[in-house]
Amino acid sequence: MEFFNSTIGLILMAVGLIFFVLLAVHCAEVIAHKTGEPFGTLILAGAVTIIEVALIVSMMLSKAANSEFIARDAVFSTIMIVLNGIIGISIIAASLKKNILSFQSDGVKGAFGVLIGLSISIFIFPSLTQGGGELSFSSKQLSFMGITSLVLYVSFLLFQTVSHKAFFIDPEVAEEHHDIPSNKKVLINALILPIALVLVVLLAKKLSPFIETEIANAGLPTSIVGVIIALLVLLPEGITAIKAAYSNNLQKSLNLALGSALASIGLTIPALSLLVILLDLPLSLGLDPLNRVILLTTLILGGLTLSTGRTTRLQGIIHLIIFLEFLFLTVEP
Repeated sequence: MEFFNSTIGLILMAVGLIFFVLLAVHCAEVIAHKTGEPFGTLILAGAVTIIEVALIVSMMLSKAANSEFIARDAVFSTIMIVLNGIIGISIIAASLKKNILSFQSDGVKGAFGVLIGLSISIFIFPSLTQGGGELSFSSKQLSFMGITSLVLYVSFLLFQTVSHKAFFIDPEVAEEHHDIPSNKKVLINALILPIALVLVVLLAKKLSPFIETEIANAGLPTSIVGVIIALLVLLPEGITAIKAAYSNNLQKSLNLALGSALASIGLTIPALSLLVILLDLPLSLGLDPLNRVILLTTLILGGLTLSTGRTTRLQGIIHLIIFLEFLFLTVEP
């Protein structure tokens, strides 16, 4: 047991955590490719949600200082990383080959509209209600917001994968064709997936006290924990999104990025709402004034960037600068 508390043991567990997160997402992608839509998207989103919820709850159960804000910080960081970091880098990467970039605005506007509704409801409303506290919902409000978030996400999922699939395909980009994985390969990945998810949960539980202690010793804000969780969860799809943009498929990049952000709110918040009520854990989702302004700035900027179906490198640079400001102000609030 002493080995796992040593520096080498902790490093190995951190590397293992990253490995099993990537492995779980890969297994889910293989299964999703076999099942097709809309089940494929649900399987992938479900796996990522389990990882995110496991990381958040493991931190909350440690009862560290400000643990009631970890869920808020993680999900909010996901939105900032997606809308400013991944989309900003993706636009810049795509602009290295073309000066004016195009994509299907109808689908992107639909996704972004749902994201606006979810973000305002989850992060702004708690500061304005007379519920559970200054930045918190009451149990009834939290339950209602969890249900409405889930309904919005499922509605978007059906919109994207069933009724309006054409809105999310760029007609100017050749459709990718991949070999359908064999039943044997799917079975192997289906067996590995739950093992990988369990190991993610166990490693997260083991590492969470160490991470919180080191952040406190370094004198950093506890909101850094949320940023770390978000970066870890978004690592696989973030890399894929940026690679797709560089390969001249900005539409796929935006689909992946916005889909990740929507799943983070639309699935993670309902799951967390249920768990915190059952486990009687404190949960505060309302943002402080600084981050409210950052969120509203991001939503306004995102609307300008994504509404016309055309964008340029300048918009990517603006998004990236806002992302860097978010990171800096998280460390130096």
